[in-house]
Amino acid sequence: MVTRLSNFFLRTLREDPADAEVTSHRLLVRAGYIRRAAPGIFTWLPLGLKVKARIEKIIRDEMANAGAQEVHFPALLPRDPYEQSGRWESYGDGIFRLQDRKGADYLLAPTHEEMFTLLVKDLYSSYKDLPLTIYQIQDKYRDEARPRAGLLRGREFTMKDAYSFDASDAGLEVSYQAQRDAYERIFQHLGLEYVIVNADNGLMGGARSEEFLHPTPVGEDTFVRSAGGYAANVEAFSTAAPEPVAYDAAGSPVIFDSPNTPTIETLVAHANAHLDGEFTAADTLKNVVLALTHLDGTRELVVVGLPGDREVDEKRAEVAFAPAEVEPATADDFENNPLLVKGYIGPWSPTGAVLGEESATGIRYLLDPRVVEGTSWITGANLDQKHAHSVVAGRDFSADGVVEIANVREGDPAPDGSGPVHLARGMEIGHVFQLGRFFAETLGLKVLNENGKLVTVTMGSYGIGVTRILAIIAELNNDEKGLIWPASVAPFDVHVVAAGRDQVVFDVAADVSAQLEAGGLDVLYDDRPKVSPGVKFGDAELVGVPRVLVVGRGAAEGQVELWDRRTGERDTVSIADALHALTRR
Repeated sequence: MVTRLSNFFLRTLREDPADAEVTSHRLLVRAGYIRRAAPGIFTWLPLGLKVKARIEKIIRDEMANAGAQEVHFPALLPRDPYEQSGRWESYGDGIFRLQDRKGADYLLAPTHEEMFTLLVKDLYSSYKDLPLTIYQIQDKYRDEARPRAGLLRGREFTMKDAYSFDASDAGLEVSYQAQRDAYERIFQHLGLEYVIVNADNGLMGGARSEEFLHPTPVGEDTFVRSAGGYAANVEAFSTAAPEPVAYDAAGSPVIFDSPNTPTIETLVAHANAHLDGEFTAADTLKNVVLALTHLDGTRELVVVGLPGDREVDEKRAEVAFAPAEVEPATADDFENNPLLVKGYIGPWSPTGAVLGEESATGIRYLLDPRVVEGTSWITGANLDQKHAHSVVAGRDFSADGVVEIANVREGDPAPDGSGPVHLARGMEIGHVFQLGRFFAETLGLKVLNENGKLVTVTMGSYGIGVTRILAIIAELNNDEKGLIWPASVAPFDVHVVAAGRDQVVFDVAADVSAQLEAGGLDVLYDDRPKVSPGVKFGDAELVGVPRVLVVGRGAAEGQVELWDRRTGERDTVSIADALHALTRR
């Protein structure tokens, strides 16, 4: 049945919503696809649901091609499975927790690994039941601290999450590749550019983790890639550590007065003015004090030494110290630790303390991978207004470990030797991840193998952000007049506009709409009787159906105007030619 705009639930807006920060948010609200219900939470209107359903159909088709079967879990979930996996606590403030009238704890699902695992455990017990891949398209809930950018980052969002179950690692490789291939087909069908990058495996470990990123300036992720094919998000980037340096001829550490030099910039200026040689920030060792809050609430300070020309990357620090929360040390932290001389902290102490035996600051000390044995540094002397030079790593100080928290820069060498990397911004649209046995082991998912022995199932996890993809497509496909949907996901195939007051215009428009519908097209017919052509044209351009057929002055002579929103072309053609052009496959 033809959808008539006169009784379709749609109201377009002429003004941008006040809280819209990006183009997709602005246009999706103005064109009547979504309405804001609360920060990061949106009501879906008929137009929005139609586009969402078309995206979901593409995903479902490819999931079926990959051998996955659809299930559907509730969004309201009990605490117990998440308690068993440890994620009830590790999610921290990132999830919505609630209680029922009896005081039992529940959460609104941020993700469903536990439920998928328990479902398979409940029903399957033999290797003969495997391999299995099941998926759902379901709403998720996360308490984002700063929900912004409309559907690109919300508190309620729709995901496709799939999980594979295999009795062996070899089986997992096959299941993983099937899903990875399906993702490539999905994004190609949607017309989305993507880059597959190595990703951090997180707390659950696993052998392989890859993200599908759509390159976009509004992306919240930074990724790197080299001309030789290496690609990774910055959290997963591994620094290519230099070779150790011989230090047999290096002089002993020398303490020197350095008044009013608490920053790298002031220290370099002072060194160039008072020491022999020409120095840059790369010759200094910056020592950053961070505070870690662990899951049990305990607070720990760590000192990280990194080259002075590098800054701390907050995301890399979050990954490096997860699941602990990371923040810079406070004034109270320094006051409570008198060995921390702010602005003059170093790994070497003139009293002779060496880390690994007794820390110069009494606090756990970690190093950037670039600080290798034999490298010589200008660094703090742990004395107020004093630094030291010729402090050699491996001779004068050691560390309790290596940590990757420094920023990645344009031109840094790729760890696989494929050349320098280039930085870009991207938005995550999919993630494939070999979970391994973390959840199966934690929740007791085992099957009997061919020898009758119980073995732990190995799992893969595969997610696609459905509503985020919708927003990205809107972000990419628009002009100054409104949205321009790709045909594969447009809410309608054709938008017919009756532009005139004569009855013949409406009669012809209705007849054309019926013929298009009979030809297998989904038609939106603007039959509003008391709305001006200008308003109708504006709405057609704003709503963004890629093909618009205007029935106006030439209706009585069998002439109509055919618009192509994608190319901007407008042609006056016969009704017969218009029908042929629109219904041609």
